[in-house]
Amino acid sequence: MDDSFIPRNVFGAPLQPCCFRPRTGFYRDGFCHTGPEDFGLHTVCAQVTEEFLAFSRSRGNDLSTPHPEAMFPGLKPGDRWCLCASRWKEALEAGCAPPVILAATHINTLLVIPRSVLEEHALLDEE
Repeated sequence: MDDSFIPRNVFGAPLQPCCFRPRTGFYRDGFCHTGPEDFGLHTVCAQVTEEFLAFSRSRGNDLSTPHPEAMFPGLKPGDRWCLCASRWKEALEAGCAPPVILAATHINTLLVIPRSVLEEHALLDEE
């Protein structure tokens, strides 16, 4: 079997799901998959915090407010969500990056953020 098309995480292993409730991902499939139309590179599986949600809101991306027309329930602290790699990096530089679930973070994230940095912010109780 050819597994060259299986999406990979930052370890090179098969990408694990990020979250199904709420259903996350650029494709809303629960995974941090990416493709040519994902200009934002929504590849970082993070467990959002109140501090990050406030930061994102201050940057013009309110992730807390529900938008039912877009099938977006709004996030609360503790929810897992596929974040744009550049937004996570921006939050890191501002001192409020949320913890990352490495097994569910797409390998393409490494184009923007070094693995060692992600590992420093890994959620310790990953499943």
